[in-house]
Amino acid sequence: MENIRIQKYLSQAWICSRRKAEEYIERWLVKVNGQVAKIGESICPWVDEVILLNKAIEEQKKLVYYKLNKPRWIETTCAQHNEKNIIDIMDVKERVFPIWRLDKDTTWLILMTNDGRLANYLMHPKYEHQKEYVVETFWPIDDKQLDDMRNWLFILWSYTKKADINRISTWRFSITITEWRNRQIRRMVEKVWSRVKNLKRIRIENIELWSLDYWEYKHLTSRELDWLFNKLWLKKD
Repeated sequence: MENIRIQKYLSQAWICSRRKAEEYIERWLVKVNGQVAKIGESICPWVDEVILLNKAIEEQKKLVYYKLNKPRWIETTCAQHNEKNIIDIMDVKERVFPIWRLDKDTTWLILMTNDGRLANYLMHPKYEHQKEYVVETFWPIDDKQLDDMRNWLFILWSYTKKADINRISTWRFSITITEWRNRQIRRMVEKVWSRVKNLKRIRIENIELWSLDYWEYKHLTSRELDWLFNKLWLKKD
């Protein structure tokens, strides 16, 4: 297991932001294996004991973070019904759950974790996390329709927020939204007199689908986690 700087460890363990970690270290409030920590010091989370304010920090290895390419017709719920759900796809020892509950007839990049704090934070609407999708329609979609979707559309009793939309082809475009409503993109497309044929989420904040195949899942990389946690802490601070 690679070593990481102690500020990064405290941030990824959801103890404090990196900025706050440096403040604690400068005040001699952090210890590593009984010794006062130094800014920039590297530790191994699975070996070294880190103590902050005289309280042992829960080991980061208990928290796991996966990204998964959900195929169609799979329920994004942990409940056990007759239909196959997203938990059935994953062969992991940890008890994980999906962040966001999504349409079963759509393919998505979806995050799976056992970290309830991160899940609650990502799902909180006030932070406006970016989610990017590729949309394919049954019929050609013109520039006027795309412009209408970029701006405010009245659906579900209120106006949508502005969306970032880029054309891919006559039938396909990418859309990035910062809110989540029930079947929002499908409703937006229907509002401009078209209909979604295929819908695929390819990005959540900095977490991208890349070449992940249907049914495939993998751990988030340290770079993905580092970027995500730092952005969330900056907003939280």
